[in-house]
Amino acid sequence: MNSQAKSKPFSMIREFQLADWFTLANAVCGTGALFSVMTYIERQEVLHIYLACSLVLAALIFDVLDGRIARWRKTTSTLGRELDSLADIISFGVAPAIIAYGCGMQGLYDRIVLAYFVACGVSRLARYNVTAETLSEGTDKVKYFEGTPIPTSIVLVALLAVAAWTGAVHEGLWFGEVILLGFTLHPLVLMFAISGSLMISRIRIPKP
Repeated sequence: MNSQAKSKPFSMIREFQLADWFTLANAVCGTGALFSVMTYIERQEVLHIYLACSLVLAALIFDVLDGRIARWRKTTSTLGRELDSLADIISFGVAPAIIAYGCGMQGLYDRIVLAYFVACGVSRLARYNVTAETLSEGTDKVKYFEGTPIPTSIVLVALLAVAAWTGAVHEGLWFGEVILLGFTLHPLVLMFAISGSLMISRIRIPKP
């Protein structure tokens, strides 16, 4: 391997802007949340659910900061937008779904709904990336969102944190469980179905 080939990964890193490092921090927090849920499933220590929810909150803070820093430094780019979408699907799509699973939404119907939620998040972000130039109407800023932004899933995470705090997990989940055709559905999981559906809707939400 020649020196030029060896330097390629580092040349890519050198292309990162300050905002991109905050975006990566977002992704790291989301990944940490996943690890925390897995530890909770293994040890059943509720502290790990609190940690997972806290890491999603930290991811949201980094997500807000990376956008502000990019606008402040006027360094918005296609690379930054793609990085942001990939980080967001980890932190605000996969992580909330896995936290819900860890809290006890583990029935067949629960898994289908949680997978639907993640798929909606992926679709929402893909649509935004494709239409961002059109939505900006010739300016350097998107004026509105189509569908609720995926970081709004922080509301679901907050509810799960409260549920864990009050002991409403597993058998104690709010609204209990329903058996349909021999498979389990926890009605609480339907909030993920609603959130996902709103993300892929055509509702226009002004962007601050």
